[in-house]
Amino acid sequence: MSIQAVVLAAGEGMRLRPLTKNRPKVLLQAVNHPILEHVLDAVVGAGIRDIIVVVGYKKEQVLKFLNTYPVPVKTVVQNKQLGTFHAASCAKSEITSDRLLIIPGDNYVNAESIRALIREENAALVAPHKRPWDYGVIKQNEGILCTTDTHAYDAPSGALVETGAYILEKRLYEAFFAIDEPDNVVNDMDYTKFNVKVVEAKGWYDADCFADLLELNRYLLGKQKSLLRGSIDQRATIRGHVVIGKNVKVGPGTVINGPVIIGDDCEIHPNVCIEAGTSLGARVTVEPFTYLKNSIVMSDTYIGAQSRVVDSIIGEGCSLEQVGTSSYGFGAVIGDRTTVGAFTRLRGAVIGNNVDIDGGRLIETEIPNDTRVM
Repeated sequence: MSIQAVVLAAGEGMRLRPLTKNRPKVLLQAVNHPILEHVLDAVVGAGIRDIIVVVGYKKEQVLKFLNTYPVPVKTVVQNKQLGTFHAASCAKSEITSDRLLIIPGDNYVNAESIRALIREENAALVAPHKRPWDYGVIKQNEGILCTTDTHAYDAPSGALVETGAYILEKRLYEAFFAIDEPDNVVNDMDYTKFNVKVVEAKGWYDADCFADLLELNRYLLGKQKSLLRGSIDQRATIRGHVVIGKNVKVGPGTVINGPVIIGDDCEIHPNVCIEAGTSLGARVTVEPFTYLKNSIVMSDTYIGAQSRVVDSIIGEGCSLEQVGTSSYGFGAVIGDRTTVGAFTRLRGAVIGNNVDIDGGRLIETEIPNDTRVM
Protein backbone atom coordinates (compact mmCIF):
# COMPACT_ATOMS: atom_id res chain seq x y z
CA MET A 1 0.00 0.00 0.00
CA SER A 2 1.50 3.31 -1.08
CA ILE A 3 2.39 6.07 1.38
CA GLN A 4 2.46 9.79 0.77
CA ALA A 5 4.48 12.12 2.95
CA VAL A 6 3.44 15.65 3.90
CA VAL A 7 6.46 17.60 5.11
CA LEU A 8 5.57 20.73 7.08
CA ALA A 9 7.91 23.59 6.17
CA ALA A 10 5.72 26.67 6.62
CA GLY A 11 6.80 27.96 10.04
CA GLU A 12 9.15 30.78 10.99
CA GLY A 13 10.92 29.64 14.16
CA MET A 14 10.44 32.70 16.37
CA ARG A 15 12.59 31.33 19.19
CA LEU A 16 15.57 31.28 16.83
CA ARG A 17 15.51 34.94 15.90
CA PRO A 18 17.60 36.77 14.72
CA LEU A 19 18.70 33.72 12.69
CA THR A 20 15.19 33.25 11.27
CA LYS A 21 14.65 36.91 10.42
CA ASN A 22 16.24 36.31 7.02
CA ARG A 23 15.41 32.61 6.53
CA PRO A 24 12.82 30.11 7.76
CA LYS A 25 13.79 27.62 10.44
CA VAL A 26 13.74 24.74 7.95
CA LEU A 27 16.64 26.37 6.09
CA LEU A 28 18.87 26.79 9.12
CA GLN A 29 21.89 24.63 8.54
CA ALA A 30 23.39 21.74 10.48
CA VAL A 31 26.63 20.32 9.08
CA ASN A 32 26.28 22.86 6.24
CA HIS A 33 22.96 21.49 4.97
CA PRO A 34 19.43 22.80 5.68
CA ILE A 35 17.43 20.94 8.32
CA LEU A 36 14.76 20.40 5.66
CA GLU A 37 17.30 18.58 3.48
CA HIS A 38 18.09 16.16 6.32
CA VAL A 39 14.36 15.51 6.78
CA LEU A 40 13.76 14.89 3.07
CA ASP A 41 16.79 12.58 2.94
CA ALA A 42 15.30 10.57 5.81
CA VAL A 43 11.89 10.34 4.14
CA VAL A 44 13.47 9.20 0.88
CA GLY A 45 15.76 6.86 2.80
CA ALA A 46 12.67 5.25 4.31
CA GLY A 47 11.47 4.44 0.79
CA ILE A 48 8.89 7.22 0.25
CA ARG A 49 9.04 9.13 -3.03
CA ASP A 50 5.59 10.75 -3.16
CA ILE A 51 6.26 13.89 -1.13
CA ILE A 52 4.25 17.07 -0.59
CA VAL A 53 5.95 20.02 1.13
CA VAL A 54 3.81 22.68 2.81
CA VAL A 55 5.50 26.09 2.56
CA GLY A 56 4.61 29.44 4.09
CA TYR A 57 7.06 31.80 5.79
CA LYS A 58 9.60 33.04 3.24
CA LYS A 59 8.26 30.42 0.85
CA GLU A 60 10.34 31.71 -2.07
CA GLN A 61 13.52 30.61 -0.31
CA VAL A 62 12.10 27.15 0.43
CA LEU A 63 10.88 26.75 -3.15
CA LYS A 64 14.31 27.75 -4.47
CA PHE A 65 15.92 25.08 -2.30
CA LEU A 66 13.36 22.43 -3.30
CA ASN A 67 14.13 23.11 -6.97
CA THR A 68 17.68 21.90 -6.29
CA TYR A 69 16.64 18.77 -4.37
CA PRO A 70 17.32 15.62 -6.42
CA VAL A 71 13.88 14.05 -5.77
CA PRO A 72 10.89 15.95 -7.24
CA VAL A 73 8.35 17.12 -4.66
CA LYS A 74 4.96 18.81 -4.84
CA THR A 75 4.36 22.03 -2.90
CA VAL A 76 1.32 23.71 -1.37
CA VAL A 77 1.07 27.00 0.54
CA GLN A 78 -0.18 27.57 4.09
CA ASN A 79 -0.94 31.28 4.21
CA LYS A 80 -1.38 31.43 7.99
CA GLN A 81 0.33 29.15 10.51
CA LEU A 82 -2.43 27.46 12.55
CA GLY A 83 -0.87 24.25 13.77
CA THR A 84 0.34 20.88 12.53
CA PHE A 85 -2.88 19.42 11.20
CA HIS A 86 -4.06 22.66 9.66
CA ALA A 87 -0.78 22.75 7.74
CA ALA A 88 -1.23 19.14 6.64
CA SER A 89 -4.84 19.82 5.64
CA CYS A 90 -3.59 22.47 3.20
CA ALA A 91 -2.33 19.54 1.12
CA LYS A 92 -5.75 17.81 0.98
CA SER A 93 -6.15 18.36 -2.74
CA GLU A 94 -2.86 16.54 -3.41
CA ILE A 95 -3.41 13.61 -1.03
CA THR A 96 -4.47 10.46 -2.89
CA SER A 97 -3.00 7.58 -0.86
CA ASP A 98 -4.65 5.45 1.81
CA ARG A 99 -1.78 6.09 4.24
CA LEU A 100 -0.21 9.41 5.11
CA LEU A 101 3.07 10.28 6.82
CA ILE A 102 2.97 13.73 8.42
CA ILE A 103 6.35 15.03 9.49
CA PRO A 104 7.77 18.43 10.51
CA GLY A 105 10.40 19.83 8.18
CA ASP A 106 12.18 21.68 10.98
CA ASN A 107 12.85 18.66 13.26
CA TYR A 108 15.60 16.21 12.43
CA VAL A 109 14.50 12.59 12.36
CA ASN A 110 16.45 9.69 10.91
CA ALA A 111 15.29 7.18 8.31
CA GLU A 112 15.38 4.33 10.84
CA SER A 113 12.75 6.06 12.97
CA ILE A 114 10.52 6.75 9.96
CA ARG A 115 10.77 3.11 8.85
CA ALA A 116 9.73 1.97 12.33
CA LEU A 117 6.81 4.43 12.28
CA ILE A 118 5.42 3.44 8.89
CA ARG A 119 5.41 -0.24 9.79
CA GLU A 120 2.35 0.59 11.90
CA GLU A 121 -1.14 1.37 10.59
CA ASN A 122 -1.75 4.40 12.85
CA ALA A 123 1.07 5.65 15.06
CA ALA A 124 2.70 8.71 16.60
CA LEU A 125 6.47 9.10 16.79
CA VAL A 126 7.55 10.02 20.33
CA ALA A 127 10.88 10.73 21.98
CA PRO A 128 12.28 11.64 25.41
CA HIS A 129 13.09 15.32 25.85
CA LYS A 130 14.95 17.22 28.53
CA ARG A 131 12.30 20.01 28.39
CA PRO A 132 9.07 18.04 27.96
CA TRP A 133 6.95 20.95 29.25
CA ASP A 134 7.72 22.76 25.97
CA TYR A 135 5.98 19.96 24.04
CA GLY A 136 3.02 17.62 24.37
CA VAL A 137 3.73 14.96 27.00
CA ILE A 138 2.12 11.69 25.97
CA LYS A 139 0.12 9.27 28.08
CA GLN A 140 -0.05 5.69 26.85
CA ASN A 141 -1.52 2.36 27.84
CA GLU A 142 0.46 -0.69 26.76
CA GLY A 143 1.86 1.10 23.72
CA ILE A 144 -1.41 2.74 22.68
CA LEU A 145 -1.57 6.53 22.72
CA CYS A 146 -4.25 7.79 25.12
CA THR A 147 -3.82 11.56 25.39
CA THR A 148 -1.30 14.35 24.92
CA ASP A 149 -0.91 16.89 27.72
CA THR A 150 0.27 20.23 26.34
CA HIS A 151 0.28 21.76 29.84
CA ALA A 152 2.43 19.20 31.67
CA TYR A 153 4.60 21.80 33.38
CA ASP A 154 5.58 19.40 36.16
CA ALA A 155 6.66 16.59 33.81
CA PRO A 156 10.13 15.21 34.64
CA SER A 157 13.04 15.79 32.30
CA GLY A 158 13.22 12.89 29.88
CA ALA A 159 9.46 12.35 29.65
CA LEU A 160 8.16 11.15 26.28
CA VAL A 161 6.78 13.86 24.01
CA GLU A 162 5.12 13.91 20.61
CA THR A 163 7.52 14.81 17.82
CA GLY A 164 4.82 15.89 15.39
CA ALA A 165 5.43 12.89 13.10
CA TYR A 166 2.54 10.49 12.45
CA ILE A 167 1.53 7.67 10.15
CA LEU A 168 -2.24 7.72 9.61
CA GLU A 169 -4.71 5.65 7.66
CA LYS A 170 -7.24 7.55 5.57
CA ARG A 171 -10.15 7.53 8.02
CA LEU A 172 -7.92 8.97 10.75
CA TYR A 173 -6.23 11.72 8.77
CA GLU A 174 -9.60 12.77 7.39
CA ALA A 175 -10.92 12.91 10.97
CA PHE A 176 -7.99 15.12 11.97
CA PHE A 177 -8.57 17.46 9.04
CA ALA A 178 -12.27 17.78 9.95
CA ILE A 179 -11.60 19.34 13.37
CA ASP A 180 -12.58 23.02 13.36
CA GLU A 181 -9.84 24.27 15.70
CA PRO A 182 -6.55 22.85 14.42
CA ASP A 183 -4.54 24.02 17.44
CA ASN A 184 -6.74 21.84 19.68
CA VAL A 185 -6.50 18.73 17.55
CA VAL A 186 -4.40 16.72 20.02
CA ASN A 187 -6.91 17.39 22.79
CA ASP A 188 -10.08 16.96 20.73
CA MET A 189 -9.24 13.61 19.12
CA ASP A 190 -9.98 10.28 20.81
CA TYR A 191 -6.80 8.40 19.94
CA THR A 192 -7.88 5.13 21.53
CA LYS A 193 -10.80 4.78 19.11
CA PHE A 194 -8.27 4.55 16.29
CA ASN A 195 -5.72 2.37 18.14
CA VAL A 196 -2.87 4.86 17.60
CA LYS A 197 0.37 3.19 18.62
CA VAL A 198 3.41 4.83 20.18
CA VAL A 199 6.72 4.43 18.35
CA GLU A 200 9.83 5.77 20.08
CA ALA A 201 12.30 7.54 17.80
CA LYS A 202 15.90 6.35 17.57
CA GLY A 203 17.16 9.70 16.36
CA TRP A 204 15.14 12.92 16.75
CA TYR A 205 16.16 16.50 17.46
CA ASP A 206 14.08 19.65 17.43
CA ALA A 207 16.26 22.73 17.06
CA ASP A 208 13.85 24.75 19.18
CA CYS A 209 16.47 27.08 20.67
CA PHE A 210 20.09 28.05 20.06
CA ALA A 211 21.55 25.33 22.28
CA ASP A 212 19.35 22.74 20.50
CA LEU A 213 20.70 23.79 17.11
CA LEU A 214 24.27 23.37 18.35
CA GLU A 215 23.32 19.96 19.79
CA LEU A 216 21.82 18.86 16.47
CA ASN A 217 24.93 20.04 14.67
CA ARG A 218 27.15 18.01 17.03
CA TYR A 219 24.99 14.91 16.57
CA LEU A 220 25.13 15.09 12.78
CA LEU A 221 28.84 15.85 12.76
CA GLY A 222 29.31 12.54 14.55
CA LYS A 223 27.65 10.81 11.58
CA GLN A 224 30.00 12.30 8.97
CA LYS A 225 32.72 10.32 7.23
CA SER A 226 36.11 11.97 6.89
CA LEU A 227 36.85 13.59 3.53
CA LEU A 228 39.90 15.81 3.10
CA ARG A 229 40.13 18.02 0.03
CA GLY A 230 41.69 21.38 -0.68
CA SER A 231 45.28 22.29 0.22
CA ILE A 232 46.33 21.16 3.70
CA ASP A 233 49.82 22.16 4.82
CA GLN A 234 51.87 19.14 5.85
CA ARG A 235 52.60 20.87 9.17
CA ALA A 236 48.89 21.02 10.02
CA THR A 237 47.39 18.36 12.30
CA ILE A 238 44.07 16.67 11.50
CA ARG A 239 42.55 14.27 14.03
CA GLY A 240 39.24 12.41 14.12
CA HIS A 241 36.37 12.70 11.64
CA VAL A 242 36.96 15.85 9.61
CA VAL A 243 35.35 16.97 6.34
CA ILE A 244 37.26 19.64 4.40
CA GLY A 245 35.70 21.01 1.22
CA LYS A 246 37.04 21.98 -2.17
CA ASN A 247 39.57 24.80 -2.56
CA VAL A 248 40.12 25.06 1.19
CA LYS A 249 43.51 26.27 2.41
CA VAL A 250 44.73 25.07 5.82
CA GLY A 251 47.89 26.75 7.05
CA PRO A 252 50.87 25.35 8.97
CA GLY A 253 50.56 24.78 12.69
CA THR A 254 46.78 24.60 12.53
CA VAL A 255 45.15 21.81 14.55
CA ILE A 256 41.69 20.42 13.69
CA ASN A 257 40.17 17.93 16.11
CA GLY A 258 37.02 16.35 14.71
CA PRO A 259 34.22 15.97 14.29
CA VAL A 260 34.44 19.16 12.23
CA ILE A 261 33.20 20.23 8.80
CA ILE A 262 34.74 23.03 6.73
CA GLY A 263 32.89 24.19 3.61
CA ASP A 264 34.29 24.99 0.18
CA ASP A 265 36.66 27.90 -0.48
CA CYS A 266 37.53 28.56 3.17
CA GLU A 267 40.89 29.94 4.25
CA ILE A 268 42.19 28.69 7.59
CA HIS A 269 45.36 30.63 8.42
CA PRO A 270 48.38 29.26 10.36
CA ASN A 271 48.17 28.33 14.05
CA VAL A 272 44.39 28.09 14.26
CA CYS A 273 42.74 25.53 16.55
CA ILE A 274 39.35 24.14 15.50
CA GLU A 275 37.83 21.79 18.06
CA ALA A 276 34.98 19.27 17.94
CA GLY A 277 31.43 20.33 17.17
CA THR A 278 32.35 23.10 14.74
CA SER A 279 30.85 23.71 11.28
CA LEU A 280 32.22 26.37 8.95
CA GLY A 281 30.16 27.31 5.90
CA ALA A 282 31.59 28.25 2.51
CA ARG A 283 34.13 31.06 2.04
CA VAL A 284 34.87 31.53 5.73
CA THR A 285 38.20 33.13 6.65
CA VAL A 286 39.82 32.38 10.02
CA GLU A 287 42.89 34.42 10.91
CA PRO A 288 45.91 33.10 12.94
CA PHE A 289 45.85 32.17 16.62
CA THR A 290 42.06 31.80 16.68
CA TYR A 291 40.26 29.11 18.70
CA LEU A 292 36.89 27.68 17.59
CA LYS A 293 34.83 25.07 19.43
CA ASN A 294 31.25 23.76 19.28
CA SER A 295 30.10 26.54 16.97
CA ILE A 296 28.30 27.12 13.68
CA VAL A 297 29.83 29.78 11.44
CA MET A 298 27.77 30.52 8.34
CA SER A 299 29.11 31.35 4.89
CA ASP A 300 31.11 34.45 3.91
CA THR A 301 32.12 35.30 7.47
CA TYR A 302 35.49 36.66 8.59
CA ILE A 303 36.96 35.86 12.03
CA GLY A 304 39.97 37.94 12.98
CA ALA A 305 43.24 36.91 14.62
CA GLN A 306 43.38 35.84 18.27
CA SER A 307 39.62 35.36 18.51
CA ARG A 308 37.93 32.78 20.69
CA VAL A 309 34.52 31.54 19.50
CA VAL A 310 32.91 28.86 21.69
CA ASP A 311 29.30 27.58 21.88
CA SER A 312 28.23 30.19 19.34
CA ILE A 313 26.27 30.63 16.11
CA ILE A 314 27.53 33.27 13.68
CA GLY A 315 25.37 34.36 10.74
CA GLU A 316 26.25 34.95 7.10
CA GLY A 317 28.52 37.74 5.95
CA CYS A 318 29.72 38.76 9.40
CA SER A 319 33.04 40.36 10.26
CA LEU A 320 34.46 39.71 13.73
CA GLU A 321 37.75 41.24 14.72
CA GLN A 322 39.55 40.04 17.85
CA VAL A 323 36.53 38.77 19.77
CA GLY A 324 35.98 36.33 22.59
CA THR A 325 32.90 34.43 23.71
CA SER A 326 32.18 32.74 27.02
CA SER A 327 29.18 30.53 27.60
CA TYR A 328 25.94 31.16 29.50
CA GLY A 329 24.39 28.09 27.90
CA PHE A 330 25.69 29.58 24.67
CA GLY A 331 28.45 32.05 23.97
CA ALA A 332 26.87 34.30 21.36
CA VAL A 333 24.33 34.30 18.56
CA ILE A 334 25.02 36.85 15.84
CA GLY A 335 22.70 37.62 12.93
CA ASP A 336 23.70 38.20 9.31
CA ARG A 337 25.99 40.99 8.09
CA THR A 338 27.00 42.13 11.56
CA THR A 339 30.38 43.69 12.37
CA VAL A 340 32.01 43.33 15.79
CA GLY A 341 35.11 45.37 16.57
CA ALA A 342 38.32 44.21 18.24
CA PHE A 343 38.63 43.44 21.96
CA THR A 344 34.90 42.75 22.26
CA ARG A 345 33.72 40.07 24.69
CA LEU A 346 30.40 38.33 24.21
CA ARG A 347 28.74 36.37 27.01
CA GLY A 348 25.28 34.92 26.32
CA ALA A 349 24.73 37.75 23.83
CA VAL A 350 22.07 37.70 21.10
CA ILE A 351 23.02 40.22 18.43
CA GLY A 352 20.69 41.05 15.57
CA ASN A 353 21.21 41.40 11.83
CA ASN A 354 23.05 44.39 10.33
CA VAL A 355 24.49 45.47 13.67
CA ASP A 356 27.73 47.46 13.96
CA ILE A 357 29.54 47.17 17.31
CA ASP A 358 32.63 49.25 18.08
CA GLY A 359 35.48 47.43 19.81
CA GLY A 360 36.33 47.18 23.47
CA ARG A 361 32.87 46.21 24.72
CA LEU A 362 31.41 43.52 26.97
CA ILE A 363 28.06 42.46 25.50
CA GLU A 364 25.78 40.30 27.67
CA THR A 365 22.37 41.37 26.41
CA GLU A 366 20.22 41.36 23.29
CA ILE A 367 21.07 43.89 20.59
CA PRO A 368 18.23 44.62 18.09
CA ASN A 369 18.59 44.49 14.33
CA ASP A 370 20.07 47.51 12.53
CA THR A 371 21.74 48.93 15.64
CA ARG A 372 25.02 50.82 16.05
CA VAL A 373 26.81 50.23 19.39
CA MET A 374 29.41 52.93 20.00
